[in-house]
Amino acid sequence: MVIVKNMGWNLIGPIVKSMLKQGQGDTEREYCMKMLDKLVEMCSAKELILGFLEQIEQASMEQTSSVILLLLNPLQEALLKLDTKKAYSVGLSLSTILSQLSCLPIPYTKQQLQEDQHGLCQCLNALTQFVRPFVFEIVQHMEIISGGNCNDLKEELLGFCLKSLKYPLLMAELDPLAEEMAENPLRQFAAEIVRILADIRELFPQVRFQSICKSENWDNEDLSKMDREQSTDALACLSYIVFVQDCFGIDCLPVVFNPSYILQCNMVHIRALLKRTEESVLSKGLALLENCLLRLENNSLFLQYLEFEGFITTPQDLVKVMTQCPFESLRKKSLKIFQLYLDKFDEEGKYILFRGLLKTSNHSGVEGHIIQNIKNQIDLALKRAEGSRFFTGLQLISLLDTVLSLPEGAETDLLQHSDRIMASLNLLRYLLIKDNEDVNKTCVWTELYKIERHFLKPLHTGLNMSKAHYEAEIKRKKENKRAQPPSSKKTCAQLVAEAKMSGITKDMELQALHSALFTFDLMESVLARVEELIENKGCN
Repeated sequence: MVIVKNMGWNLIGPIVKSMLKQGQGDTEREYCMKMLDKLVEMCSAKELILGFLEQIEQASMEQTSSVILLLLNPLQEALLKLDTKKAYSVGLSLSTILSQLSCLPIPYTKQQLQEDQHGLCQCLNALTQFVRPFVFEIVQHMEIISGGNCNDLKEELLGFCLKSLKYPLLMAELDPLAEEMAENPLRQFAAEIVRILADIRELFPQVRFQSICKSENWDNEDLSKMDREQSTDALACLSYIVFVQDCFGIDCLPVVFNPSYILQCNMVHIRALLKRTEESVLSKGLALLENCLLRLENNSLFLQYLEFEGFITTPQDLVKVMTQCPFESLRKKSLKIFQLYLDKFDEEGKYILFRGLLKTSNHSGVEGHIIQNIKNQIDLALKRAEGSRFFTGLQLISLLDTVLSLPEGAETDLLQHSDRIMASLNLLRYLLIKDNEDVNKTCVWTELYKIERHFLKPLHTGLNMSKAHYEAEIKRKKENKRAQPPSSKKTCAQLVAEAKMSGITKDMELQALHSALFTFDLMESVLARVEELIENKGCN
């Protein structure tokens, strides 16, 4: 017995190896579990803990979940026996387990979640049960002696929750499964993490939008950049879970927080999520922003909010998602949220956002969308007797100077900027029709000479040059196609190879050239209508 007491931890490896053998019967497995329980009863808890963690660290990827599930209960019993350095040992155990679990792939689809091929979901569920006694210990101490000697243990559990938010929850799909299917196990794990934070009274301090954890260790000036980024990602994921995923803790938040304050405080998390490139993370950022915006009434955000961090850069982040994200569903959702964001600002805020986005978006489609928004605001202003300080009069002229211009004059690539140019022409046509020259609320008639010089005449010249160029290119392509002799020296294989390398056939090139000409014709027809309106007003 003395030998077992002093050297028993050496038996952990052989016992685990025996339990993992294929064909192991229930009886043999039960004997092995009893042996582990006996070791926990007789041996030094510290040595056993190190032995258990060594087995977990040495497990192959295929056996990681099996080893963790085998050893969690005896490891928990050994930790509960400790009188000193319990917090350190609990933290070491949790860190080791999460480190091993991070090597397992995260299941995403419903089928993957149900099959749980690598056992990740099963391990996470067992892990929440593993930490429950330590959470209960903290709760008891807080109720009795306001924290007592559990601060270290509390910090270790807080660290565990933040690491869990970073992996696997940040990358995981947390939406509920179909009604006829079982609950999403990763969503259940997220709920448990929130409950743990709530129980140890750390949910509200963390959801209160701190950029890093509140403990002294995390606040240290020497905190590495990687740790800061991980903490930012973890807290961003927590905000997503609390605000987006069906009241996972949202009832714990003070009701005095108004929607604009919630948006303001969540901006740091929204930006952190939108700067990532992974589909699952980007979708969380968009969902969190949408959730915050839907709490607000339209026109309720004042200009002052643009002075807060993130309020100017977030629409720019949305533009990047709209124009650069490889996932079509996220591009469409980003456009929807982009419009929702613009709608929440008052007139002055919209004016500043429009002006800034026209200068920074560098994308014709986005600029066209902004110009359409400007048109909508002008339309609302013209329908009001009092007009608008920003979308009529001199303030509007300042904005129109940006809208009704060509970036490079007559040399502008009209095809590349076609969305912006068409939106600008349609806006000008609208102004000439809706704003009577005698009333001139928008001052467009006063500024007409400038618009003609900087926009209409260069556009006329550019259209003539572009159409001539593309018509000549079409003629050249057609002549080259006819001139190509059937008995060309190039072999069939060479021609196929060239087509594969270019990826574009001559017919496709001709189709693209004709499409460009159609765009120029469309511009020309709207331009002609604008000039007709100007000429008719001049005759009157």
